[in-house]
Amino acid sequence: MLDLLVTNATLPDGRTQMSIAVQDGKIVEVTPGLRAAAQQTIDAQGLLVSPPFVDAHFHMDATLSYGLPRVNQSGTLLEGIALWGELKPHLTQEALVQRALAYCDWAVGKGLLAIRSHVDICDPRLLAVEALLEVKHQVAPYLDLQLVAFPQDGALRDPQGMDKLKRALDMGVDVVGGIPHFERTMADGALSVKLLCELAAEQGKLVDMHCDESDDPLSRHIETLTYETNRLGLHGRVTGSHLTSMHSMDNYYVSKLLPLMAEAQINVISNPLINITLQGRHDTYPKRRGMTRVPEMMAHGLTVALGQDCAMDPWYSLGSGDMLEVASMGLHVAQMTSQAAMRQCFDAVTINPAKILQLDGYGLAAGCWADFVLLQAQDPVEAIRLRATRLQVFKRGKLLAQTPANTARLQLPGRPESVDWLLRKTVTR
Repeated sequence: MLDLLVTNATLPDGRTQMSIAVQDGKIVEVTPGLRAAAQQTIDAQGLLVSPPFVDAHFHMDATLSYGLPRVNQSGTLLEGIALWGELKPHLTQEALVQRALAYCDWAVGKGLLAIRSHVDICDPRLLAVEALLEVKHQVAPYLDLQLVAFPQDGALRDPQGMDKLKRALDMGVDVVGGIPHFERTMADGALSVKLLCELAAEQGKLVDMHCDESDDPLSRHIETLTYETNRLGLHGRVTGSHLTSMHSMDNYYVSKLLPLMAEAQINVISNPLINITLQGRHDTYPKRRGMTRVPEMMAHGLTVALGQDCAMDPWYSLGSGDMLEVASMGLHVAQMTSQAAMRQCFDAVTINPAKILQLDGYGLAAGCWADFVLLQAQDPVEAIRLRATRLQVFKRGKLLAQTPANTARLQLPGRPESVDWLLRKTVTR
């Protein structure tokens, strides 16, 4: 007898009336119309079953700290960095853990079951590292948390930056991070990329660098990151996060850069909610929206994910862990409104970030972990349009969270008693 059988499901790839059979925490069969004995059977009623959402770029050490020690009045990146610097001496491990766990609760409710979080290693106490390692241990049964050693103040600008980063890796942090555009000079930025990539190659680690988070078209550390990836044979293991300067770069230069990135198999994470909020602050009009060139990168075969980045912290006073909100903003800003492109935006918060994080057993196929979300939508585009309610969230075939369907009761003579905003498939589009 199966542990769980989901019937009449629509999958993100368009297959309908699919059944998903689960045994011992894994998917054992995905096939149309399966009927079998199971301890629990769920009729998806034609709604979308998706693998869980994945956020490939977040800052969990800062999350839910909005207003501490004060509110970011200007809403700018630099004031946010200054605020974080003011807050760090007053952080406690207990407060860091409790805020992070609260955010993880939000994430589970939104069907977000894997997060890559950067953790600031510039505090000599490495307090945030200790806290998030504890959080990683606590949430392991229900959420995959991958940590990046992030030198917020610059790996070389901070005299002990490299030493603290190595200590964080020794403590159990998973990924080598960096911020080359924040080093004192372009030359120091390029040197930091070289040293950090060499460290990752030596230790067999993945790399994820905040890279060129700037409106300056001459901030070109992604070129150095690409070169070092090729030189060290790190293909597919290196990620450039943000890359907002590419928004402003000369098209001829980008026409050279994109094939080089594809050759090195560079992964890319754009953070549309934050990039369009923090970039272009020195512009009047026309005002740039600094999100990187997502559709062009996808067209070159790069693995591109969309990340949340921040939620209620010194940089961003909004956010709820809803990756469909992230996908929606990315879709609009990048003008990805073709049918294929809208589905690419859904992939950018599911299968693409899972590939970047190198998650084991992710997906909806036999042999994958039984991790999935039942959404109040009939396809990925409708899920993005509605920020679809996560009706049920499963991990290893066990129910983690459920939310009642989003409906409105109407009091309109001659009209239906309720509405749920789905455009039913029986309606001619």
